Amino acid sequence: MTILVTGATGRVGRHVVDQLVNRGAKVRVLTRDPSKANVPPGVEIAQGDLLDIDTLRSAFNGVNTLFLLNAVTGDEFTQAIITLNMAREAGVERVVYLSVFEAHRAVNVPHFAVKFGAERMLVQMGFSATILRPSYFIDNELMIKDVILGHGVYPMPIGSKGVAMVDARDIAEVAAIELIRRDSAPGKLPIETINLVGPDTLTGPGVAKIWSDLLGRPIVYGGDDPSGFEQNMASFMPKWTAYEMRLMAERYVSDGMIPDADDVERLTKILGRPLHSYRAFATEIAAAA
Repeated sequence: MTILVTGATGRVGRHVVDQLVNRGAKVRVLTRDPSKANVPPGVEIAQGDLLDIDTLRSAFNGVNTLFLLNAVTGDEFTQAIITLNMAREAGVERVVYLSVFEAHRAVNVPHFAVKFGAERMLVQMGFSATILRPSYFIDNELMIKDVILGHGVYPMPIGSKGVAMVDARDIAEVAAIELIRRDSAPGKLPIETINLVGPDTLTGPGVAKIWSDLLGRPIVYGGDDPSGFEQNMASFMPKWTAYEMRLMAERYVSDGMIPDADDVERLTKILGRPLHSYRAFATEIAAAA
């Protein structure tokens, strides 16, 4: 049977596809533009959209397991609702869903709140699902590396509570492992939630120190006030999205993203290797600067 991957051209989805192919899975990707899919040989491509009922029905034909990744858009929740209803209609009950860390707590952040809504759907509709809850993505930092390198400021208002930033490659590999585990199970498995975190819980000043050490010059933390962050985001994304990012940053400052005591150990056991670290990522960026 086939595993259907949504969001296959994004930062996580493309790694999920590669991991599944490397493990011998039969994969189909759903994409609006097949010319941009750039998938490995043997991967099926279904052209369509999560709100296009006809193409979605076609994409689910012959599918056993779904990887559901919804982009942060104004209609994200509608996409999730439609897709899960269509999956049930097609008899697909095995799902790995990409949610977000502590989705049940950050109720004022739109893309956290809607992901918790989708989690509730998975439970109430009786799916056999793994819910993945990733922390802040390490590779989000690519958006701000020029500020770090050029202006000597670490501008992300992540606060001093601590954020256990996670590498997209670790997210994708855990997702692939869970997809294959559910796809190959002889029967229905219970719902399981996995926090996806990095090996280190980092603060704003702590991240600035990492960059200072690697670059050999002072990098200062820009502070906890998210207003400048929102203004910068609004320069290249819709204002509502920038405001949503501000709300997310405020949660970093007020609550952090602090892993449970056994999260790192659990992920290391699943992967059979250490997690990718922020320092390793920053080292690569600094070396190329």
